[in-house]
Amino acid sequence: MADYTPKPEHKFTFGLWTVGNIGRDPFGGPVREQKSPAELVRLLGDVGAWGVNFHDNDLIPIDATSSERDQILKEFKQALADTGLVVPMATTNLFADAIFKDGAFTSNDPKVRAYALQKTMNAIDLGVELGAKIYVFWGGREGSETDAAKDPITAIKRSREAMNFLCDYVLDKKYDLRFALEAKPNEPRGDIYNSTTGHMLAFIETLDHPEMVGVNPEVAHEHMAGLNFVHGVAQALESGKLFHIDLNDQAFGRYDQDFRFGAVNLKSTFFLVKLLEDNKYDSSRHFDAHAYRTEDYEGVKDFARGCMRTYLILKEKAAQWNADKEIQDLVAEINADDGSMNQYVGSYSAEKANALKAQAFDRSAISGRGLKYEKLDQLTVELLLGVR
Repeated sequence: MADYTPKPEHKFTFGLWTVGNIGRDPFGGPVREQKSPAELVRLLGDVGAWGVNFHDNDLIPIDATSSERDQILKEFKQALADTGLVVPMATTNLFADAIFKDGAFTSNDPKVRAYALQKTMNAIDLGVELGAKIYVFWGGREGSETDAAKDPITAIKRSREAMNFLCDYVLDKKYDLRFALEAKPNEPRGDIYNSTTGHMLAFIETLDHPEMVGVNPEVAHEHMAGLNFVHGVAQALESGKLFHIDLNDQAFGRYDQDFRFGAVNLKSTFFLVKLLEDNKYDSSRHFDAHAYRTEDYEGVKDFARGCMRTYLILKEKAAQWNADKEIQDLVAEINADDGSMNQYVGSYSAEKANALKAQAFDRSAISGRGLKYEKLDQLTVELLLGVR
């Protein structure tokens, strides 16, 4: 039997808010007791994770005193030292406190916008102190329920102003830190600005320091919008902007479910892992998910182990797909190129355009060719089902 034990080189991470989720939902209270950040680090050490990520208030409560903050940090750092876990990413909670009920960076209230910047700068300092190299921004409250409330163009400008300010803050402090923007179409707001990874990629190019900013796409968020997550990640990879990724699973068209990685859409999960591994993605593989409400903390450990194990199984399946002779022969046949169109490849020239306009194409012969995608997909399914 293959060894699917997680190792540091796999760079598997979880957030404090993931394994620390106590099972509360809109219809029911907690089913698990609250654990301290240090206890959660030790839990992650038990299951073999590489790293732990956090929002500022996952670690330090928003109203903590200086002495409480110091004690929490002391215990957290000791747990990191004892387990060997690292902190690759940090983020700011700009959505839970009542002050953010109408957004943070896009709020109509300038005091809220200023407080959001202050809170984020302090949280960046904390993240850097603990070793974070990536800083994620999820604008969960950056939206509206009615467009009468906010001008969306003004909201875009406010978002840009905040990101430019924070980029300059990082540069001024000489921090070794990059930003990753996380999109979501809705929930908790009726509509959230920059709602997909594609929106975020376009927005980044309008910033003063686009080289510092990439994306943190999440499976569930793109599936909520009915989008193909693999395609969104491919766009981010191709543009050099996949700085971080949130792995979970989600039924299309539902609320944000944050299921265990691979729990729902196994074939698309396979192609996601294959995409990441084939393209040598080298940042954290972060599981932004949580255990079912039915579980105790042993069940939470089962959940965390399951996320990592599924990734490693699918990584093995991707290597098998790439090495399967029948599959690869079929891929080669599908992509066969006799070289006859090479004269038209590459940059434009007037001569090339004129030659192409004069080229005769046998449309019937070209369109009559079967592409064998059915066979290729069935072979993929059989491989995933373990019969190849």
